[in-house]
Amino acid sequence: MSDAFRLTPAMLLRAYAAGMFPMAEGRDSDELFWVDPEARGIFPLEGFHVSRSLARRVRKADYRACLNADFTGVMRACAARESTWINDTLLSLYTDLHRSGHAHSVEIYDGDGLAGGVYGVTLGAAFFGESMFSRRTDGSKRALLHLVDHLRRTGFRLFDTQFLTDHLASLGAVEISRATYRAALADALVRDADMTSRPLDPDHASVLQRMTQTS
Repeated sequence: MSDAFRLTPAMLLRAYAAGMFPMAEGRDSDELFWVDPEARGIFPLEGFHVSRSLARRVRKADYRACLNADFTGVMRACAARESTWINDTLLSLYTDLHRSGHAHSVEIYDGDGLAGGVYGVTLGAAFFGESMFSRRTDGSKRALLHLVDHLRRTGFRLFDTQFLTDHLASLGAVEISRATYRAALADALVRDADMTSRPLDPDHASVLQRMTQTS
């Protein structure tokens, strides 16, 4: 993309609907490029894998899971790595999407501090996961568990993880072809879902029960 600053939130949503997403070469780069992977990572919403150690951590219930409590904080934490594809342009664009109700975050708080989080974009019944971070044990795993449970409870059909990493695969994510992905995306885009239609379930035991019954 020769002029990254011409990209608008509306253009960004059209790109997601077409199966593409933007990335930057690095934090200090003004250039963005479009990505349309031949193989796509997704989370089957009924197939999240809860390990014994994660289940024990959730049962302790000594943390809070929140929805949209600190979207910008989650994005900045995701970008606070030695190597990142999130630059200031993307931070501004996704913040605008958040304000318009098309981008959301799940935060995990241990005490008063952010222990982990995840953020992404929504269109129809599709959630496009962008990035996550962890500052404390299982911070991102806990965020993903509560996110998947919430997506299921609010009518979502597709959780796009963009790429499949070993970390995501260990939690149940799988890789599908571009053609299979686009068929699933087309189906999700004509359906309605709303992450803000209900709050995150504050009862960790109930969340864990639902997730382990289908994992």
